[in-house]
Amino acid sequence: MTEPPFLPFAQPDIGEEEIAEVVDSLRSGWITTGPKTRRFEADFADYLGGGLYAVAVNSATAGLHLALEAAGIRSGDEVITTPYTFTATAEVIRYLGADPVFVDIDPGTFNIDADKIEAAITDRTRAIIPVHFAGLPCEMDKILSIARNHDLHVIEDAAHSLPTKYQHKTIGTLESDISVFSFYATKTITTGEGGMVVTWNKEFAERMRVMRLHGISQDVFDRYSSTRPSWYYEVEAPGFKYNMTDISAAIGLHQLNKVDVFHTRRTWIAEQYNKAFSDLPIKLPSLASPDDQHAWHLYVIQLKQEKLSITRDEFISQMAQSGIGTSVHFIPLHLQPYWRDRYGYSPDDFPVSNKVYPTVVSLPIYPKMTDEDVARVINAVKTILTENSR
Repeated sequence: MTEPPFLPFAQPDIGEEEIAEVVDSLRSGWITTGPKTRRFEADFADYLGGGLYAVAVNSATAGLHLALEAAGIRSGDEVITTPYTFTATAEVIRYLGADPVFVDIDPGTFNIDADKIEAAITDRTRAIIPVHFAGLPCEMDKILSIARNHDLHVIEDAAHSLPTKYQHKTIGTLESDISVFSFYATKTITTGEGGMVVTWNKEFAERMRVMRLHGISQDVFDRYSSTRPSWYYEVEAPGFKYNMTDISAAIGLHQLNKVDVFHTRRTWIAEQYNKAFSDLPIKLPSLASPDDQHAWHLYVIQLKQEKLSITRDEFISQMAQSGIGTSVHFIPLHLQPYWRDRYGYSPDDFPVSNKVYPTVVSLPIYPKMTDEDVARVINAVKTILTENSR
């Protein structure tokens, strides 16, 4: 009997609509930032509910950098965030010469512990970057209240968070200053590489549009469009090369149309996992409250090591031997050489993050998985954990 093919940890779901739209862009001759990027920005703002300004960029990292720059973060400032995230969340703070101040996570949600934020505020603090881990929303009412009381900006790292909802409101539409979404290949929708920055603030949006393309006062689409030709431009600031191309936007246009269908499938897979794993020696992911919505970008289990004879890494190895890819989210930043050495961190400085990290595994969860794929994951997890229970 032939072994089934290896099931990757993540895989994008690209249809014929996306392919045809990309081909149309290639044939049109307009492959950089142009009409499809503008259309994608407009469609994204409309999806969130309208009234927002949306700025398409070539990565969520670029979007976070632009957001902080627009908010006026400068050298010597401090920005509060979580150590339990990908390094991009913190590195953009260093781009501007500011310092990240880490606040440990809630042991249930893995989101920043909102009750610990206020104690981390100093006279140098200028902003808070909450990260909605795995697609589960942070306690945004508390975070926004703290920010208002201390005159701080709130910039949401929403890389995992389409279509997350908090208190019935879609992430991106709260009272935060700016929210940044990711369209990387593994995310809930993809443009290959790319991201979207959204804000209610017109001045922030205008600044980010200028800074995403070399600090030039006029978009390339305006300068080379036949309807409004204008070769002249002015450089207003030393900007960056962060613009999204029309080729990427062409993919995004159709991915966005499918976001709710994709979310329904991810939710169904999470429900199958929850049912199947309820009696195993693992802790299941936190569920969203009735007023919230989990995006299920990630499905992260936590091994109860005291009840198992194998480590997390051995579990991952046995899953791979069973033909199934997994991942780990995340290696806490304070354990990484750069952050550890620059700020003199020790593992116990953030005890919850440090305790969680060696026990977590992210299982495959994506719309392209078939029912048979889901069953394979369930059977492998149950078999490995049952055989290695104490």
